[in-house]
Amino acid sequence: MEKSRRREPLPFSRPSIGQEEIDEVVACLRSGWITTGPRTERFEKDFAAYVGARHAIALTSGTAALHCAYWALDLKSGDEVICPSLTWPATANMAAVLGARVVFADIDPETLLIAPESVASLVTARTRAIVPVHFAGAPADLDALREIAGGRIDIIEDAAHAAGTEYKGRRIGGGGHTAIFSFHPIKDMTTGEGGMLTTDDDATARRVRLFKFHGVSRDAWKTYGAAASLHYDTVLAGFKYNLTDMASSLGIHQLRKLEGFIDRRAAIARRYLLELAGIPGLRLPILPSWPHRHAWHLFTVLAEGRDGFMTRLKEENIGTGLHFEAVHRTSFYKDGGRGLPATEHVCERILSLPLYPGMTEDDIDDVVAAVRRAAGGHAAS
Repeated sequence: MEKSRRREPLPFSRPSIGQEEIDEVVACLRSGWITTGPRTERFEKDFAAYVGARHAIALTSGTAALHCAYWALDLKSGDEVICPSLTWPATANMAAVLGARVVFADIDPETLLIAPESVASLVTARTRAIVPVHFAGAPADLDALREIAGGRIDIIEDAAHAAGTEYKGRRIGGGGHTAIFSFHPIKDMTTGEGGMLTTDDDATARRVRLFKFHGVSRDAWKTYGAAASLHYDTVLAGFKYNLTDMASSLGIHQLRKLEGFIDRRAAIARRYLLELAGIPGLRLPILPSWPHRHAWHLFTVLAEGRDGFMTRLKEENIGTGLHFEAVHRTSFYKDGGRGLPATEHVCERILSLPLYPGMTEDDIDDVVAAVRRAAGGHAAS
């Protein structure tokens, strides 16, 4: 018997916040120290150890982490940064605000990850960085990109989707490049809003730590009450991107739960892959051929007549997400130049189905039934 339409809306995503996070936030509030302090320091150390990086710097967002990563390259007008157009605008915007020219590479039409052959065709003497996006939680082919970079061009990994993702046995963020992470509420782990920059380069870490707090030479929380540290120095013009201890209170426990979150996401993805297979007009995710662990931040499908399909799912009380509009076709970046055929094909069809650890088996059943009906062009009454 076909399952009827669910009564209550199912959100596209919902954070998984437990009592441990709540207790830590309360303890932080009661401590009297709610801005950057000992909890943020603990979160940074734990995250660095988790990914296998020398340094992890907690920031207010993944966008702030991108700004810091690009700034640390000393980008100037005329420099070029290569990234995919299938991404959130921040990947391009934070390079553009520093005066760099953003050059968009096409994606592999199957994996939806940045295509190394497209990147190779775009490299010039002015290319300063290649920025792969580990889209939906799958890792880009870093070995192929390293070969293209040749030691001359920096690689900055946009790992906003990829906390816990692994590439050839190594966690993303611990491969020697600068990497950035996002802890927005829809991500695999959250701090409410927040981000992290990881790097093995001591000089980069030192500069970013200055840049993220006004260019002041010492952490303010270590200064208060220390008789030997009554003075500070401003050594560069910086921003204010420091993550608070209230946010880090969430992050400490979210990180400890991340492996379990990913296991549950993967189990939901396996059900989708099995039970949505073979539906006409619907293409399911195709996994990379290289060894990896997928973090399953998103479960994206390609649907013919995507907008109508999303509307029918809404009528079924099933939430969806649009990840993403092609950045190179948005008003700020559109220049009438060459197209990106794979990206454009995908972005006209892509949407994301509900995927978060708190989903029940009944929730998954509801999504599967609704997708089957919506793909047939009608919603349940």
